[in-house]
Formats: sequence, structure tokens, C-alpha cells
Amino acid sequence: MGMTAFYGAPVEDEEGIAVIGKALELGINFLDTAYIYQDFLDTGKKNEVLVGKALEKFGREKFVVATKFGIAYTKKPDGTLDRSFDSSKPTMRRMLEESLANLGTSYIDLYYQHRPDPNVPIEEVVNTLKEFIQEGKVKYIGLSECTPDEIRRAHAVHPITAIQMEWSLQTRDLEASVVPVARELGIAIVAYSPLGRGLLSKRFTSANDLEKTDFRRNQPRLNVEENFNKNAEAVNRLEEIAKEKGVTPGQLALAWVQNQGDDVFPIPGTRSASRLAENALAATIVLTADEIKRVEEAVPEAAGDRYPGMAGTFNNRL
Repeated sequence: MGMTAFYGAPVEDEEGIAVIGKALELGINFLDTAYIYQDFLDTGKKNEVLVGKALEKFGREKFVVATKFGIAYTKKPDGTLDRSFDSSKPTMRRMLEESLANLGTSYIDLYYQHRPDPNVPIEEVVNTLKEFIQEGKVKYIGLSECTPDEIRRAHAVHPITAIQMEWSLQTRDLEASVVPVARELGIAIVAYSPLGRGLLSKRFTSANDLEKTDFRRNQPRLNVEENFNKNAEAVNRLEEIAKEKGVTPGQLALAWVQNQGDDVFPIPGTRSASRLAENALAATIVLTADEIKRVEEAVPEAAGDRYPGMAGTFNNRL
């Protein structure tokens, strides 16, 4: 996402493709994008198109490609964007065909519903996804920001391969409800924002360090000074533990997510080949039970909500 949208100005295609190539060198072959990872207002760049160029350069068969549908943006007269959740069958079909064209591929390995549509029952959504599978355009299906009830209902129609949920040291609200159901049903958990959108890796020291077009400037965890200071203090404690272990705070935060289980797959985004290499090393870090406990005590759940208003999150539908 961050290469193309929501985190400030997009990177040049060559830069983004080089980072994806570096990932392949490091043994990383899972690419996670989405239909809405595009710049709707200015450049018109689409992350799926960037990923498609990388697939063409390095070989489609070398990657597992995931993308997401279900969030639509329309440009309002005042130039701002209006967001809606749309999983109607015509929109699902349109987004699928556009994503396939953007990616330059005939199939998507893992196709997620990005956010549930309050107007379309999850059973109808999965039945449409089954059609895509039968057509050979999708291999496996997933959900994102889903409740335990939605997971069960969807899985009863067709096996859900993975759910994508925000999970990090500072975001643990899914552990009591969503994680047990996923494990009961044998569903993998793809952990997005495992670095707290850069906070846990000390990517910035205040929301003002971010570009003016960076959507993180609107997040309550970052743009409310009291929240930011509390969260930053926790990261400082994490950094002290990381120094003792000879790793970076970001690596330690990723290692914590990785150590939650073999069914957990963190997807830290980056625009930098050097940061990518740093992140990749986190997979080699083994944490003892005592170390996990110490890290968790040092970094409680974050102060402030994950999103303004929390619209579309599973929390509001529990």
C-alpha cells in the first residue's frame, strides 16, 4: 500500500519493482495489495499495476498474489473522496476484472473481502466468490476485519483460507474473539500493520514528521498528543529490550507477531530495500516465553483508536 497510496507521494515504479525483486531474493514471495491501493486524486497510480509490472519482470509463477475488493471511493464535487463498502455482485465482478487487468494475470491466488458490506449478507458474498473460483480466476478466498460470526457463516458456505486482521504488540483486540475461531476452523491469520504503521519501528517521532497527505496523520493513536506520547514511551521501552537482544525495535515487534504461531503471517509494508532486509531478519529471531512476557509487559495496547470512528472495523460489529 505505502508504495502507491495513503502514505504520501507514490514511489517511482522502478523503485517499487526493485524492492519487490529484493524480496524475492530474500525468499519472500507473498505480495499483498488491494483494489483501493491507488492514488484517486492526483497521479492515478495503482499499486496493482506496480505489482503487475513486477510479476511480468520476475515471473508470475514465483509469487503468491493477494488482493482485496469491497471498498469503493468516489470523488466529490469539492475534490475530496467519499468511501463506501460495496460487495454487491456487480461491483465484485467489476473489481475482480479490473484487478486482473491491473495485475496482468489470469488469476488471483488469495482474494479477500476488504471490509464487510452491511447491505450484503456474507453468504451472498462467498457464493459470488465461489463463482470466481469455479471460473479459475481465484484460487483461495479470505476476509478482513471480520467478526467470529462472519467467519463462521462464510466458512460454512466455502472454506476460508485466511483472514487479514490488524495485529501487533499495540493492537491485540482480536486475540480474545477472532483468533480462537480462526484456529478452530484452521484459517490462517495475515497480520497487517504489525509495526503499528511505523510507530513500533520508530519510523517517526510525531505525526508532524509524516507528509501532509499521509493518512496516518488522522489516526487517533498518532495525532492526539497525549496518545502519541504514551505510545512512544512504550516503544522506548521496547527499544531497550531490543538493544539487549542485539536487534532493532521493529525486528523485535515483528518477531513477537511471528512467535504467535505458525498460522500467523505478518505483512510489514515498506518502500525501502534496506528496511525490507531488516524486516526479513525478524523471521529468524526466536523469543523465549520469558522474553515474550517481558515485551508484552513493556508494550501495552496502544492509547487511542486504530481508525477515526473505527468505521468498518470488526470491533463495531462484535
